[in-house]
Amino acid sequence: MSIAASTSTDKIIVDKSRSHRNKAVSKTVRATRQRLQTGSSAPSGFEREMLLLHIESVLHGAMALPLLVILIAVSGIYLSGDPHILAWALLALSAHAVTIFLARKAKREDVVTEKVSVWRRRFLAGQMLTGLCWAIFTLPDCASCGEIASGLFEGTVLFIALAVTAMGTFLLRNALYYTFLPVLAALGFSSLRTGDAVDIGLTGILALSLVFLAFMTDRMNRANVHILSVQSEKDDLIAELEVAKSMSDEARRRAEEANLAKSRFLASMSHELRTPLNAILGFSEVMSTEVLGPLSNPTYKEYTLDIHRSGEHLLNLINEILDLSRIEAGKYELSEDAVNLAEIVEDCIGMVQLRARGKNITIGHQFEQAMPSVWADEKAMRQVTLNLLSNAVKFTPSGGEVSVKVGWTAGGGQYLSIRDNGPGIPEEEIPIVLSAFGQGSIAIKSAEQGTGLGLPIVQAILAKHGGQFILRSKLREGTEAIAILPPRRVLQSLPPVEDVPSLTRRRRSFA
Repeated sequence: MSIAASTSTDKIIVDKSRSHRNKAVSKTVRATRQRLQTGSSAPSGFEREMLLLHIESVLHGAMALPLLVILIAVSGIYLSGDPHILAWALLALSAHAVTIFLARKAKREDVVTEKVSVWRRRFLAGQMLTGLCWAIFTLPDCASCGEIASGLFEGTVLFIALAVTAMGTFLLRNALYYTFLPVLAALGFSSLRTGDAVDIGLTGILALSLVFLAFMTDRMNRANVHILSVQSEKDDLIAELEVAKSMSDEARRRAEEANLAKSRFLASMSHELRTPLNAILGFSEVMSTEVLGPLSNPTYKEYTLDIHRSGEHLLNLINEILDLSRIEAGKYELSEDAVNLAEIVEDCIGMVQLRARGKNITIGHQFEQAMPSVWADEKAMRQVTLNLLSNAVKFTPSGGEVSVKVGWTAGGGQYLSIRDNGPGIPEEEIPIVLSAFGQGSIAIKSAEQGTGLGLPIVQAILAKHGGQFILRSKLREGTEAIAILPPRRVLQSLPPVEDVPSLTRRRRSFA
């Protein structure tokens, strides 16, 4: 047996079986999230971003290389006493100034994508110019260094320069090769010319260090590209979420405006609709009962009866639509009082008894004895009971049976159960039946079609009371509708307070 329970509030009276998402936006967001999880690290996509980061790195570390050159020049003069190193220092500072000038110019002109390759070649040329300065540093003859081991000083300086260059230029691919290939060429030429084992060893170690640091800087470069790729995909995802949020907000705003317009329309039209309907109902009833005299044509009397029945149907429809509009707008106020659920149900059974007898339907009831009152809106609970009883009588075939029960729930609340042996509801149609204006296939085929608002109003009223509505049905076996009120709505009776004799006043004694 299929079961459907209502947990909706008074503003959620919709078909919950349908999806209201924007599928296009949802698909785009899922695709972007998948790109974010995989992460592409292709270097070609972020050349401009990497170049801009390199420019910022050059400008922020502009004083690092000049300090190193000055320290090397001072150390060289102190150790060897050779003043020619000052000329080298001036040349190295000039080459570094060219790189700083290029960085400032690039930042001022705001490098565009079409000029990235041009600016990259310029910075590589600046690195090559710096590398030529380091190559010149290796050219002085060892005899000019005096008694100091020039190989140790030269090697230390070159390794420090190699490390500093690797740290400062890893954002510019192949910059390390452009800087220190001239140095290796100068050292190799010097080794071949002199055949000194120190120069040969220094050349080999420097070459291995260059290859290793170039490999490490390439890995660091790729890691930064991957970070940029992830950041870009995060930005895409955030942008898609912002688009989805804006679309959702716009759709919600339009829905709220449409709902408000509908509520205002119904509120303003209620008087205009009820006034002519009351006239139609009154005059048709006067004509059908022949108060002012008999109708000469019996067909006219039938027409007046049809007009009266149609007017009543239309008035009921208007009342239900207005009730649903008040509930959706949050304007449905409960007038709560202590009421007895069993008495309300018994009165409602009497109201539908005549219609049930017309279809030869038996209504049986079973009530728990001595049930306390509940704190609820009597008019609303009558509406709930009448809607459920009317549906049961409407869809029960002739000679059928309707069973009504009122009792306790397991949690201490009270329930109303109305069960019929009608055709039942298919499982896939239960969400449709519980939605506003929703009707099942059996109701559509039936001669007694309704508005499709009865059950939504029932579950909304129960939700206002903090209760629950359960619909159980099985095809060709019948339907059971259960309305449940929570335990906090049940008023427990208190025992009478016993009369206690009043206390006599004690006299105070004074010594």
